[in-house]
Amino acid sequence: MERTILHCDMNNFYASVECLHRPELRGLPVAVCGQTEERHGIVLAKNYEAKAYGVITGEAVWQAQRKCPSLVLIPPHYDEYLRFSTLARDIYSRFTDIIEPLGLDECWLDVTGSRLLFGTGDEIAWKIKESIKSELHITASVGVSFNKVFAKLGSDMKKPDAVTVIPYDRFRDIIWHLPAGDMLGVGRASARKLQSMGINTIGQLATYPRNMLVKIFGKCGDDMWRFANGLDNSKVVPRNLYELDKSAGHGITTLQDLINAEEVWPIMLELAQNIGHRLLTSGKKATGVAISIRDNTLQTKQWQCKLSHPTHSPYYIAKEAYNLFKIRYTWEHPIRSLTVRAINLVSPEDSYQLDLFTNPDDIDRQESIDETVDALRTRYGSRIVRNATCLNSPKMPATDVLSRRITQK
Repeated sequence: MERTILHCDMNNFYASVECLHRPELRGLPVAVCGQTEERHGIVLAKNYEAKAYGVITGEAVWQAQRKCPSLVLIPPHYDEYLRFSTLARDIYSRFTDIIEPLGLDECWLDVTGSRLLFGTGDEIAWKIKESIKSELHITASVGVSFNKVFAKLGSDMKKPDAVTVIPYDRFRDIIWHLPAGDMLGVGRASARKLQSMGINTIGQLATYPRNMLVKIFGKCGDDMWRFANGLDNSKVVPRNLYELDKSAGHGITTLQDLINAEEVWPIMLELAQNIGHRLLTSGKKATGVAISIRDNTLQTKQWQCKLSHPTHSPYYIAKEAYNLFKIRYTWEHPIRSLTVRAINLVSPEDSYQLDLFTNPDDIDRQESIDETVDALRTRYGSRIVRNATCLNSPKMPATDVLSRRITQK
């Protein structure tokens, strides 16, 4: 039986929520932005009035203001975005329990088994779109197709407040003329490489020799070829928005460039506090650590290593990340930003083999301390208990900024 997959995308989500709460902003160019005074000055979201001036998500605030001098800047309010995301999910759950979030504003839905109750895929899509509009007072675009990749492409094709259907028997006519970079799985770097090969559209990608794409791009090349030919068979995987799968991480841009290892340690330690909290509340432990370092020439280097034992301890995560950093980073340039990730997550009940140099009592003692600290920070705020080495770090952003920068896969 052919699947029916929906991709729901709430239009200009952050900006739409902000304008909903502040009616005086309607009709004005609005951008939700990070904190400019801490070098987080990028556009996180914009409304259509700002888009008309050429403002784009991800660009620096000063660039956006140059395009639109009257741009209204608003700081993000993540708790409110999470509330609206939860309300939208409640609407989705009326039609199916197979829901996979993609950030706060997007979700895939498998409604294959719901068609007898609620109608065709496009009928369900219209019902969902109109429910979001009438109940949440924001708009959404919904893509309907037989796989996840094309459903996502459909929701991107027509905005705002629209439903786009890409059926199996017509997908070539509908999407093969679109730029290859529009398709999920084709990033900006890959799109540039494809363009240099004379591949500009999804159709050209689909008809390019598969073995040549694999030779050039590896597995990603095979994925791109399959996706372009409508061969994506990946399942919609139900999960909660904040349920961790394979990794959890934090990354920040420092207030000033870091010039030695002593300046790196307190920032890694503070980042690890938030990672540990995510692991603890999700009931996961990390078996590895990965770091990503971007220098002041904007070159990025990444490394990872295994841990001697599974852990959710911020101290152990930070310690191993720092040891990995000291071994691998050669200080050719000062550091502008860094990310720490806990990877290869497992359940606490999973068994593991201790090495000869690891004392289980030390592990239990440290994790007990970390759990107590986490409980205090959760109840009284992230500043109530902090590592002493983090107190006098002038290049570290405010703790509340760190606590918001969550990445997960």
